[in-house]
Amino acid sequence: MAQEKTPTQRPHSTAPDKAAGRTVEPTSPSSRGEIDAFLQKTRELAATRPAQTGRGRLVFALDATMSRQPTWDTACAIQGDMFATTAAIGGLDVQLVYFRGMGECRASKWASDANRLGGLMSRISCRGGHTQIRKVLNHTRNETHKRKVQALVYVGDCMEENADDLCALAGELGMLGVPAFVFQEGAEPTAEATFREIARLTNGAFCRFSSGSAQELRDLLSAVATYAAGGREALEDLSRRGGAGARLLIGQMR
Repeated sequence: MAQEKTPTQRPHSTAPDKAAGRTVEPTSPSSRGEIDAFLQKTRELAATRPAQTGRGRLVFALDATMSRQPTWDTACAIQGDMFATTAAIGGLDVQLVYFRGMGECRASKWASDANRLGGLMSRISCRGGHTQIRKVLNHTRNETHKRKVQALVYVGDCMEENADDLCALAGELGMLGVPAFVFQEGAEPTAEATFREIARLTNGAFCRFSSGSAQELRDLLSAVATYAAGGREALEDLSRRGGAGARLLIGQMR
């Protein structure tokens, strides 16, 4: 697509974790110097946060590898519903990020028009390849250094990368105040464990959906969009007005 650009981070490839038989060495207590260094890093990250503008910003990332093909049309059809509940609270700019194939990972320009975003999604097709979640997390971190990103949404079904590397990046997003809302298709156990930890480290939420739960997915994505556009107060207001997705997210977010 003409508007797309490739995220600046370089490809990274690593084999999946082999949990079975791995020996975990005991950790030694942190030294005073290590604690001070960690606190200094936290202060430095906080100082780099850009000032928030009037419009929320949401990175919406998709796994477009071949395993997603059976539900791809359903997922694309409901993304536009994210914007419906944000009209009254200031609007939302969304950037679409997707990966597929042999190292392909692309990001659209920021868009405020739901129809334009839907048009972008309609031109994406699934291709075989491994997951590239590390690139998604890196890209989101870099974007929020440029200007505050309120939330990351990630939709995927599996994970074929180093879980510790992904969690380290998720921790950075958490320190920058960018919650990740991770939606898992299916129930692959390794992916679920990692997705739940990414959500926890960023103060986000983990949810599961299937091709038969289109309405639930609409509710959840609308709740995330409401949070990105209006913050916690808007999400709680949506919950009070009967938003099932909002209630689910609030129950997980600290």
